[in-house]
Amino acid sequence: MTARQDDAGTLKLDDLDIDILRSLNANARKSFRDIAKELQVSLTTVSNRVRAMEKNGVIQGYIPVIDPEKLGYDIMVVIGIKVIHGRIVETERDLAKEPGVFAVFDSTGEWDAIMLARFHNRGQLNEFVKKVLDHENVDRTYTQVVLNVTKYENRVLV
Repeated sequence: MTARQDDAGTLKLDDLDIDILRSLNANARKSFRDIAKELQVSLTTVSNRVRAMEKNGVIQGYIPVIDPEKLGYDIMVVIGIKVIHGRIVETERDLAKEPGVFAVFDSTGEWDAIMLARFHNRGQLNEFVKKVLDHENVDRTYTQVVLNVTKYENRVLV
């Protein structure tokens, strides 16, 4: 990979980089040797390209894709948060540390932040919402319980 950035600062990847990412997206445990054979390039080429994408932050890590329901996380929620005192970043950082929280976003519109979280049961959810409301910078929240997930994708499709 030759690290090239466009005018917006986005790294430009060539076709081989994209093919390597697609292969890793399909199976991050696939060996570099298997990727090289699949793409008909040398093992050294794949290894160098992956290391360069890691160094440039394109690839930030490798994780297993886990089914949260198999671990007893039966409740997923979307929580909108209205922050007072203009302390959005500080409040988001505090709340992001809470167990069960797996995403926190700045947002436009009525809510300053949107948070996604998982819980084993209603009791955990109830305690969590009350804890969020007790935060010194939180004015109010809204909580929506997810009933069914049609699509949820952590991978960035390339």
